[in-house]
Amino acid sequence: MSTFTYMMRLIGYRKSWYIANAVLWTIIYLMPIFPGLLTKAFFDSLVPDQPAEFGVGLIVMLLIAAALARSVFIWFGFITDVQFRFRIGMLIRRNLLEHVLKEPGAKAIPCSPGEGISYFRDDVDQTEEAVSWSVDVFGMTCFAAVSCYILIGIDAGMTLLVFLPLVLVVIAAQLATARLQKYREASREATSKVTGAISEMFGNVQAIQVAGAEGRVVDRFRGLGENRRRTMLKDKLMTEMLDSIFSNTVNIGTGLILLLAGQKMRGGEFTVGDFALFVYYLTFVTQFISNFGKFLTYFKQMGVALRRLTFMLQGAPTSVLTAHRALGLERKGAVIDHAVSPGGESSSSVVGSGLGGSAGVSSFEQLELLEATGLTYRYPETGRGIEDIMLRLPRGSFTVVTGPIGSGKTTLARVLLGLLPKDGGIVQWNGRMVKGELGDFFIPPRSAYTAQVPRLYSDSLRENILLGQPDDEVKLDRALRTAVMEDDLAKFPDGLETTIGPRGVKLSGGQAQRTAAARMLVRESELFVFDDLSSALDVETEEKLWDRLFGERGDATCLVISHRKAALARADHIIVLQDGKIEAEGTAEALLESSDSFRKLWHGDLEQSETQ
Repeated sequence: MSTFTYMMRLIGYRKSWYIANAVLWTIIYLMPIFPGLLTKAFFDSLVPDQPAEFGVGLIVMLLIAAALARSVFIWFGFITDVQFRFRIGMLIRRNLLEHVLKEPGAKAIPCSPGEGISYFRDDVDQTEEAVSWSVDVFGMTCFAAVSCYILIGIDAGMTLLVFLPLVLVVIAAQLATARLQKYREASREATSKVTGAISEMFGNVQAIQVAGAEGRVVDRFRGLGENRRRTMLKDKLMTEMLDSIFSNTVNIGTGLILLLAGQKMRGGEFTVGDFALFVYYLTFVTQFISNFGKFLTYFKQMGVALRRLTFMLQGAPTSVLTAHRALGLERKGAVIDHAVSPGGESSSSVVGSGLGGSAGVSSFEQLELLEATGLTYRYPETGRGIEDIMLRLPRGSFTVVTGPIGSGKTTLARVLLGLLPKDGGIVQWNGRMVKGELGDFFIPPRSAYTAQVPRLYSDSLRENILLGQPDDEVKLDRALRTAVMEDDLAKFPDGLETTIGPRGVKLSGGQAQRTAAARMLVRESELFVFDDLSSALDVETEEKLWDRLFGERGDATCLVISHRKAALARADHIIVLQDGKIEAEGTAEALLESSDSFRKLWHGDLEQSETQ
């Protein structure tokens, strides 16, 4: 998609707001035409020994009235401009965020979170700026056309000198295009690396302290900062140089006009009113020429922003950024307008399309049997992963996937849930193949997932568990009890309202895992997927958790990734992975007799438990 097409698609998103904005600002830029003509008429009426046709008081009142009227229009113009800019910026961020959230979890963004913030913030802001300035350019062009017509009627030669600098501005901007784009792209990239480094430092404070690597981290950050300073300086100098060219070219043209006007006035070819009109219009013509050059600069920088945002799409069409979607700004009762998919379906119907029907999440089918056949995924960087996995989870079953480190246990869970894109295989829910993206299908109330590393936020414990779920005290209490959290809650100063800090730093490892478990359990899904849930729990707490889960889960189906004996002993079915493939499967008793790998895992876990 070209930069121009990108801009036009954004303009078309809220065409009425853009047209209203353009009309208002065109009127604002055309309004100085009247005071200029009024000033010319006043000075032309000043004849020696004759009274002026217009009184000074009348002229002053008319000029004040014109200024006040223009101020009112500017006030409304800012309203329309902010409304339009806000909407297109929000549209881009909404579409980009939706795309990121629909990507498999491990491939959501092709950069660090800190760098991603730079894309969402700086590049969208640059796009807003360029689209907004297109309105100014249109309005000022209308002023230039009208003023040019008036000035040509007075003196064509002098008018040419007024508009000649515009040609030089256009040439200068075009000559500087390649270098400007290069510097802007470099500065954006350097800024992304700095924000990415900040994100990494804050996320790994403990690791940095333990390793005594503070000096090295600071030196690296200092180097990134210095590189950003140099690239930003080049970008700023290039932009300021172009602004200087625009302004000084106009000043040269202004000087030529003043010299020529003086000669013409001596010869009687030019009146005082004509001179006053030229001087009055020159201020606005100068603004037009300078701002036209700025718009060209912003337009080129918008092209850089477009390329960077396209990089975030990871191969998806650029039209994703400008897809016309509802923003949900208008609330009717308790219902916010739904976004509309490119095919015209609401987001709720798209989620339910996995079974080939029109049922949404609210009308899901109760799980009777989940099957995966030939499930395969290979990491592009290493070639490791899982291959040809066969999985069968009947309703109410408790299946444990185990194996040594690196055997593919977590990969299997993530591929099944669509957090990684499968390379092959099919998944069937109650005998019917799940169509479309697995990540769109495996969400509550169909499934709930607890990751190996709990993702917690600097908010209250209640909000970390609910994460948008309705605050149902019965469900919440049941989830907390099953997750063995009641004793911990009694010790927290504010109970469920206790703020747990960034990434849950105020919680122990076991408390963080059980908080994540409560978050999953409160959703009361058909399928629960646990990834190494109890690795940070003591033996007693682990026993309680599995006992309560078994006693209170009802008919829910569980898929558990674990090597812990407490989980293996309770399993209906165990799958042993080795190098991404199923090496053995069956009950614990059968595997203890037939599988050397399982015996090592079983006795290794038992020995570790005895030494703890």
